[in-house]
Amino acid sequence: MSKDLLEQLRSMTVVVADTGDIQQIEKFKPQDATTNPSLITAAAQMAEYQGIVDDTLIQAQKDAGAKASQADITKLAFERLAVAFGLKILQIIPGRVSTEVDARLSYDTEATINVAREIIKQYEAKGVSRERVLIKIASTWEGIKAAEVLEKEGIHCNLTLLFGVHQAIACAEAGITLISPFVGRILDWYKKDTGKDSYPAEEDPGVLSVTKIYNYYKKFGYKTEVMGASFRNLGEITELAGCDLLTIAPKFLAELQSNNGELPRKLDAKKAAVMDIEKISMDKATFEKMHAEDKMASEKLDEGIKGFSKALESLEQLLAERLANLDAESKAA
Repeated sequence: MSKDLLEQLRSMTVVVADTGDIQQIEKFKPQDATTNPSLITAAAQMAEYQGIVDDTLIQAQKDAGAKASQADITKLAFERLAVAFGLKILQIIPGRVSTEVDARLSYDTEATINVAREIIKQYEAKGVSRERVLIKIASTWEGIKAAEVLEKEGIHCNLTLLFGVHQAIACAEAGITLISPFVGRILDWYKKDTGKDSYPAEEDPGVLSVTKIYNYYKKFGYKTEVMGASFRNLGEITELAGCDLLTIAPKFLAELQSNNGELPRKLDAKKAAVMDIEKISMDKATFEKMHAEDKMASEKLDEGIKGFSKALESLEQLLAERLANLDAESKAA
């Protein structure tokens, strides 16, 4: 009997679950897991995770002190909630969890460094080694420079919202642990820009972008890992078989698991090593020039930061409402 596609993919690529839903992580048993503000916000609204939200709020209320305002308590709980989900996830998976820095700090190097250190401090206070945590930071120049500092402190980073090769090269030269190029969001942009309804998987612009980045890294011996993310269809995933890691939503994990057939390796480090690829030296001026010239990357990075920031605002509102309800329930008891 032939192996299912998920089992075959796992033989050549580290499979990561792209979700904040703990039940889905338990079901698929990935090596690693990634979360983002949208996923945490969605999970926080699910009835089965109300306990995590309430426990985080109650502890924040205790730690903030009797004189703290609701706004102060909500802010403290907000800063801790992603870590609370991360701690639950780490009880299930053997590998690493990615926890994101507030997207509204994406252009502030110093603030990003400070928040990342605080996230690691929270994990370590609960007995979790920093080796099991990846700090997610948007791939702005400022974010990459923050991650460069953090990596030197032994705080490993996952650079997200990555759409262009210039971002990938800057990350590799900064010694970043891992990058997450967004396959599906690249496809979204090209479909809108060209008016095309679809692309064959092998011609998918997101697939081609990640393949280019992967080959560049392997050609020049960079240690930074490539983790394809944000998929729109199964073909995008199967065309990237052999990538270092792929972070996949539960619905596609289920689809891979329910399909059989041969899954050939598409990305190969040995083949990439002998390819004729021009090396690009990256500095801030080169980065900014390439970013300005790459309309897709500049638009999608800006859109992604705004989207994650909006999700965080929704999460703050959700926490404020839940805190008010808890206070009302406490007074009524």
